[in-house]
Amino acid sequence: MRIIAGEWRARRLVAPAGETTRPTADRTRETLFSMLVSRIGTFEGLFVADLFAGSGAMGLEALSRGAAQALFVEQDAAAVRALRTNIAEFGAQSRSDVRAASVMGLGQAKAQPDVMFMDPPYGSGAGSVALDKLNRLGWIAPGAWISIETDRSEDIAVSGFNVETVRDSGKARIHLLRPAAD
Repeated sequence: MRIIAGEWRARRLVAPAGETTRPTADRTRETLFSMLVSRIGTFEGLFVADLFAGSGAMGLEALSRGAAQALFVEQDAAAVRALRTNIAEFGAQSRSDVRAASVMGLGQAKAQPDVMFMDPPYGSGAGSVALDKLNRLGWIAPGAWISIETDRSEDIAVSGFNVETVRDSGKARIHLLRPAAD
């Protein structure tokens, strides 16, 4: 695994040991960021959230491309260690907020991310459940982009959100969602 573009381009990421965490393939991450850049233009100055963060590849990719701040949420201890190692290796501590907790345990939002990445365990339905809960807790900005990665066989439907596009990449399916206009 490596950073695809930006300040840290081609730098390697540490992945947690074991089978618990499934890192997003470089090719899938490249596809997702290409989809987002074509829609938002640049990550410059954005606040991003990397939920079910694992090694933090999504959030670190966004920071490498100019995001101002990244929130990382991960509950697996080995993944949190890898995540903290990656953040320290890239010198990104001042732009990173790591929460060693369940996404489902997040409380009321203090700030709304511009882009939210979710990579829950495949086949769990956790992405839809988490998005619904986070929406009720004020985490979703009216113009936010939300990416949920699932297995190719899974679909996403969450009340209050429009699926803008779906793209298959390897074993993964990327869903880009936006909040529905009121």
